[in-house]
Amino acid sequence: MDVIGKVIIVTGASEGIGRAAVRCLAQAGAKVALVARNRARLEELVQELRGTDHEALGVPTDLRDPQAVAQMVEQVRVAFGRIDVLINNAGQSAAGTVADVDPAIFRQIMELNIYGALAAIQAVVPVMRAGGGGMIVNISSMVSKMNIPGLGTYAATKAALNVLSSTARDELAPENIRVITVFPRTTETDFGKHALGDREMRARQRPGANWRANVVVDSPEFVAEKILAAVQTEAEETYMDR
Repeated sequence: MDVIGKVIIVTGASEGIGRAAVRCLAQAGAKVALVARNRARLEELVQELRGTDHEALGVPTDLRDPQAVAQMVEQVRVAFGRIDVLINNAGQSAAGTVADVDPAIFRQIMELNIYGALAAIQAVVPVMRAGGGGMIVNISSMVSKMNIPGLGTYAATKAALNVLSSTARDELAPENIRVITVFPRTTETDFGKHALGDREMRARQRPGANWRANVVVDSPEFVAEKILAAVQTEAEETYMDR
């Protein structure tokens, strides 16, 4: 897909990969709708983009609230007239062993990582159908294909997202709605800092932690370029080392 002039929603747009993706997509010519809970950070980025003549809209939204998600999608549709791409990037991690993780924490990140993504998909599909097609990009993680002690809860949510993506891909293909999955690896962001659960294990998720000495750490800008390439090539799955 040529992104010039396309309307693209990016969730989790206030920081990290989402923030970098918004900048990257805007620079490539897309009209971007920024979605996150942090109103101030969204507005800051919107003003930055508009200052360089890019079209941008900030829509503060709690993705754990399906009604709020539906209202966000409608606001974007009204503002831009259509929606071409949804990038489901918002997410949160949790640290703790399977034997000891608090089920309430597991449920909390499921609400965002899975139910939030599902709510966004279900809200944009009717708009895409009416427009003759579109694209849904789900940002997964390489941990969904690994067994890392302490990260089973987060990995489980991303593994569920993988299956949701591949199934939706087959279901929506006849309607010209493509569903693709991107698999970031360790990225230099504050993602681990915001993780829930065990304090010691949370510290190990942060960039620079000792256990990451031999781990490749990507910049969010590198991942954003991969996301842009995934949209452009419409590859079903995109990994950072390809």
